[in-house]
Amino acid sequence: MTQAQTAPICLVENHNERLTVNPKAIEILDRISQPVVVVAIVGLYRTGKSYLMNCLAGQNHGFPVGSTVQSQTKGIWMWCVPHPTKPEHTLVLLDTEGLGDVEKGDPKNDSWIFALSVLLSSTFIYNSMHTINHQALEQLYYVTELTELIRAKSSSNPDGIKNSTEFVSFFPDFVWTVRDFMLELKLNGEKVTSDEYLENALKLISGDHPRIQASNLPRECIRCFFPKRKCFVFDRPTHDKELLQKLETVSEDQLDPKFWEGTKAFVSYIFTYAKIKTLREGIKVTGNRLGTLVTTYVGAINSGAVPCLDDAVTTLAQCENSAAVQKAADHYSEQMAQRLRLPTDTLQELLDVHTACEKEAIAVFLEHSFKDENQQFLRRLVELIDEKKGISLLKNEEASDKYCKEELDRLSKDFMENITSLSVPGGHRLYMDMREKLEHDYWQIPRKGVKASEVFQSFLQSQTIIESSILQADTALTAGEKAIAEERAQKEAAEKELELLRQKQKEQQQLMEAQEKSLKENLEQIRKKLEQAREQLTKDLNMMLKKQLQDQKAFLEEGFKKKAEKKNKEIQRLRQNIEDMKQNSPSTVEQIAKGVTIGLGTLLSIAAAVLLRTK
Repeated sequence: MTQAQTAPICLVENHNERLTVNPKAIEILDRISQPVVVVAIVGLYRTGKSYLMNCLAGQNHGFPVGSTVQSQTKGIWMWCVPHPTKPEHTLVLLDTEGLGDVEKGDPKNDSWIFALSVLLSSTFIYNSMHTINHQALEQLYYVTELTELIRAKSSSNPDGIKNSTEFVSFFPDFVWTVRDFMLELKLNGEKVTSDEYLENALKLISGDHPRIQASNLPRECIRCFFPKRKCFVFDRPTHDKELLQKLETVSEDQLDPKFWEGTKAFVSYIFTYAKIKTLREGIKVTGNRLGTLVTTYVGAINSGAVPCLDDAVTTLAQCENSAAVQKAADHYSEQMAQRLRLPTDTLQELLDVHTACEKEAIAVFLEHSFKDENQQFLRRLVELIDEKKGISLLKNEEASDKYCKEELDRLSKDFMENITSLSVPGGHRLYMDMREKLEHDYWQIPRKGVKASEVFQSFLQSQTIIESSILQADTALTAGEKAIAEERAQKEAAEKELELLRQKQKEQQQLMEAQEKSLKENLEQIRKKLEQAREQLTKDLNMMLKKQLQDQKAFLEEGFKKKAEKKNKEIQRLRQNIEDMKQNSPSTVEQIAKGVTIGLGTLLSIAAAVLLRTK
């Protein structure tokens, strides 16, 4: 996070019964590359939500705290601050307009604000007054609408609370804060904790009457959607009415000690236990990713569609993976430019640097990408790297060619200037001595690069006619000696041509070996990434299974045998999925790689496709 946000800003405006995203707020989120802990608060208007959020921000004021019966907050307001206990993390606080505001024209907006808060947060706070009773639970009927307002998958068919298993994997933790709580925390004459008080309030009521079933629905929804629950009860801040009306200016010593103690416990809990916002498969949400989610969800709502988590993640993945490709390709280019000094002494030197830079680039991509199910982004990256490698090879050859010719021109200057004086008896021997010295001096020059032999061979070919002319003009040699010298020259030329061909073959072999090395290293990186994804998915499935077993046990204990039996099918499905995950293995990649001599890009794509299919 480059700079702390000094004051809240409206993130989602609720104007004329239409939700719109504030682009200035998105700009703030776009600048946050850190993981975010997102805490949202909802509740009836005029219940003191903003005061709690200001406490989390470490400020007395910020979110508007009103003193009248009129709601102060419209839409969803956002305040991004450095996390006080988690370095390199940002705390994103979302304060929402009060539910049930009589001045609103369309109560459906309340439902969307509620649903958006659930979708965006990692900790969801519901704030209410006085007690958790039948009336308080009735006021929380918004939770019963979630399956109609949110879909986990584009193919889902919401029906009651059937999709709770899917929702659990991405729904936030639930905190119920009860303000102005004047009762004693006792059940059946025994003292209880606030958490036990909440769980008791969420127990289902026996009976088949429609009114009882309607009363049970919000209880069951909270239990099914939010497996991790916490409750805080607060005394009245003060009994001084004037102080209540200006609570944001009241000092700690003017507040009721029990209220302040409860507030500190609440703030400490949020700072300690509120988790990073994550999506399926453990995908951590950063500030810029959160901005994309907000825009996607609100866009879906305004189009009349139901916000779908999978669709939002797909949209997010498209943006993130495109950026990851560019980031990885840029890393490759930067590192190649830093580590290479052209011309390289050998081709292998360039290939070693390329392999190392490619490995790092793939690692950068895998770190910043997700849900690349068709491997289109990985393939694009490999293609880009192949293109860049080809350009580097070409530039290396050009640099070597230029340098070798310049050095050869420098060394052969005197040699070429004196050639005309060699058409004399004994001139051929002088010519050969001068040429041998030139060749010796040429090969002493360091770092000539991959074109050294080719350039010198070209020079020798240009000397063929000159050498033959000097040889024929040398009257000190007999016709037989001249014939032997010409034959020797032709043999040496053929040997050098053969040596040049061997060098080219060696370079081709080096290119293939470098590709095989890159393939092995990059496949290993992909395998590790997929193993991590498999482990996370297994962890999610185990968490869902544990939740279903807990719900089943609770239903049995409360006497709801039919509800418990309905859990069996889902429990068996989850167990089967976990078993399938154990059986799958990415070892089939080795079978693909073995004996295959196709291009690195194609092979990586096929291998990655098989690996991903094993999920």
